[in-house]
Amino acid sequence: MTSSGTGAQQLPRTEARSLSGHEGAVLAVRFNRDGNYCLSCGKDRTLRLWNPHTGAHVKTYKSHAREVRDVHSSSDNAKLVSCGADRQIFYWDVASGRVIRKFRGHNSEVNSVKFNEYNAVVVSAGYDRTVRAFDCRSQSSDPIQTIDTFQDSVMSVNLTKTEIIAGSVDGTVRAFDIRMGRETVDNLGHPVNCVSLSNDSNCLLANCLDSTVRLLDKSSGELLQEYKGHTCKSFKMDSCLTNDDAFVVGGSEDGYIFFWELVDAPVVARFRAHSSVVTSISYHPTKACMLTSSVDGSIRVWT
Repeated sequence: MTSSGTGAQQLPRTEARSLSGHEGAVLAVRFNRDGNYCLSCGKDRTLRLWNPHTGAHVKTYKSHAREVRDVHSSSDNAKLVSCGADRQIFYWDVASGRVIRKFRGHNSEVNSVKFNEYNAVVVSAGYDRTVRAFDCRSQSSDPIQTIDTFQDSVMSVNLTKTEIIAGSVDGTVRAFDIRMGRETVDNLGHPVNCVSLSNDSNCLLANCLDSTVRLLDKSSGELLQEYKGHTCKSFKMDSCLTNDDAFVVGGSEDGYIFFWELVDAPVVARFRAHSSVVTSISYHPTKACMLTSSVDGSIRVWT
């Protein structure tokens, strides 16, 4: 383990607990909006709701026919949305565990899904080279919008109040201004498997399959910094910023977690978190607390 600097001393790297229950690889783990609960999903076709601060398993959600790739909670924690290899997006009631609606339209596996700010629209990204938007208030299961300008699989999608931002294996990060109907394209030249936003929404973080995480200015597309040292060549893996936007966090195919200082990009901490590929990282909205998941089937809580 390596570390330097005062801010780096506060980074979560002590394992508080492990959340056990999934069979096979855990493909995503996500804090809910207030950070009190988390959701996970994986190869075993299930979604699970946990209290990561006590380790309690709250509920299991089953309906997907194949592996579940991504899950996202609504801001009021009442609904959740999931997607996976069965090409469908499931819209769930959290309390009852009931599927409210199945959204259809993708003709291949779906990699990423998000609610918009008002929980009225769900946006998904898939192997069929499209991003699709669905209306949660409508009875229709068909998309209200389809974006098909990508040249290859779309791996990750993120939303601001006015934009849909997605990263693709074609090497681009594309932002669609919903109000203006305008698309901007940043070509990074390497397959993008995760896009995330800084907490102030001014910057974009793109995790690329050349073992490099890139920081972009969201408005200009200017490359601000690159972060290296980890291995990311063939797996979809998350990267994100800490809740104060001071550090970048990324996983590695050898099971390590890396922390980089945002501005100058040195590795300020690294440690072995899992025995295999780190698939997902979720940082708590207010505390120095982090979730990681892995192909090894485990979810770990770090403080």
